[in-house]
Amino acid sequence: MSKIIAIVSGGMDSVTMAHHLKEQGNELHLLSVDYGQRHRKEHDYAAEAAERLGAVHQVADLSALGAMFHGSSLTDPSVDVPEQTWNTYGESPNIVPNRNALLLAAAYAIAVVEQAEAVAIGVMAGDVASVPDSTPAFLEAFDAMERIATRGYAHPDLTLLAPLAGMDKSGVVLLGEGLGVDWTRTWTCFRGGEIHCGRCASCWERQDAFAGAAVNDPTTYQEKKS
Repeated sequence: MSKIIAIVSGGMDSVTMAHHLKEQGNELHLLSVDYGQRHRKEHDYAAEAAERLGAVHQVADLSALGAMFHGSSLTDPSVDVPEQTWNTYGESPNIVPNRNALLLAAAYAIAVVEQAEAVAIGVMAGDVASVPDSTPAFLEAFDAMERIATRGYAHPDLTLLAPLAGMDKSGVVLLGEGLGVDWTRTWTCFRGGEIHCGRCASCWERQDAFAGAAVNDPTTYQEKKS
């Protein structure tokens, strides 16, 4: 059993990752990060996941940074949440530059304090096309940097895990089904309304994931993808 600081937003991917790590017998410490995102209600779902898994849950409050991340639909209220996806670098308004680096830096700092053996992040294969700080090269480089940054203070075995890195979102659905993930207690929509809008890029990806996995989607949407 290892002690793992797992970055869990409350979305499908990170909640599934948490269930997967728990099923392997690890001790979990769930970390959510408030970076000023408009859909921060997802943290309520992360807290619920932690309770179900018998794990500690903390929210790192970095919300003041949100006002500085202008130009991203996730943090800038003047930017509309788009209803399409992008598969190239530098085009998507849904990207918060360097976000994963920010999340990981917080998680590693807590890992040092807690003497955890690993930090885990729920990046997937599908993220690589448009999110440069989800690539294997980035994760390897970040882990190497942290080995230097935390030397002498961290657990000697501290490493970075990305258990979903080889999966697409449909694969995550299939994994979560086998682990008994309650999909109604996960949050995806970038708009952060009362229910999933069903139209934003993130909602479309959620619907496509269930369809691709041939699994019933129990999510309530304002408007389903046609």
